[in-house]
Amino acid sequence: MSTNREIHLASRPQGWPTAENFRLVTTEVPTPGPGQIVVRNQFMSVDPYMRGRMNDVKSYVPPFQLDAPLDGGAIGEVVASEAEGIKPGDTVLHGLGWREYALLDAKAARKVDPSLAPVSAYLSVLGMTGLTAYAGLLDVAAMKPGETVFVSGAAGAVGSMVGQIAKLRGASRVIGSAGSAAKVERLKALGFDAAFDYHDGPVRESLKAAAPDGIDVYFDNVGSEHLEAAISALNLHGRVAICGMIAQYNSSEPPAAPRNLALVIGKRLTLRGFLVGDHGHLRDQFVQEMSGWLRDGRISYDETVVDGIENAPAAFLGVLRGENLGKMLVRV
Repeated sequence: MSTNREIHLASRPQGWPTAENFRLVTTEVPTPGPGQIVVRNQFMSVDPYMRGRMNDVKSYVPPFQLDAPLDGGAIGEVVASEAEGIKPGDTVLHGLGWREYALLDAKAARKVDPSLAPVSAYLSVLGMTGLTAYAGLLDVAAMKPGETVFVSGAAGAVGSMVGQIAKLRGASRVIGSAGSAAKVERLKALGFDAAFDYHDGPVRESLKAAAPDGIDVYFDNVGSEHLEAAISALNLHGRVAICGMIAQYNSSEPPAAPRNLALVIGKRLTLRGFLVGDHGHLRDQFVQEMSGWLRDGRISYDETVVDGIENAPAAFLGVLRGENLGKMLVRV
């Protein structure tokens, strides 16, 4: 192939992104220089955090640039290499998605074994998604056996892993919220002890019914009303791992909730935000434990796959609308 298609950020969204914020651009397939490789991407990830990078504001990661390709997790086959240790035919994980062919320094890629699992799994259960769930629950929130855990956005890529890991690590009760009746049923099939559709009524009431004795750990993917409900339900010395707040990513106004932060004092709660990049020291432990669970059939994962680089913007918008079950991927 001599041509490469990639998705550029055409304009910065105001509120909810639209298709007009993206542009499909055709370029030439790049040629590697010394120490570089070219990868033909097979799968790429679209994730909620990418919405924040579309704003031109200072954050923990630089914003996407206008009229330039977006980026994000991807996996593919090396088709050209000028680097030692990586050869054509190798499968590598890297950070230059949103394009069919990626040129990158070999040191920015990680070789993986495609015989151990489907390559897409390295973007979900065996990749950043799985490590986020593992580190957030066990390191940040320090969940202990016998505790009750609540997960918001629990049918998503991270949330579905959190609930299963909690059960495998001895949680006495795991509760999840999701955005449809079908997703609620899926959570129950994954082993959640209780689940509810947050559209069915106030989250605070649904959570109280599911956890009459309160919760000890809250894994937050949503923020806003969910966080307020969790603060009310948390027991003494409860912990919150704040992974994301998708409820407000597209809002132009400050969130109305939580309005009960004063409870943090009397309950001596811990609310801690985290980024998976700060927990790389857990990667080997995570891969070993997760691989064992997968091999033994003790953990399941869902993927929602959209075909074609041209449909990557639609897949991303689908994530923001909650259309995915498990990990949303684009098969490039």
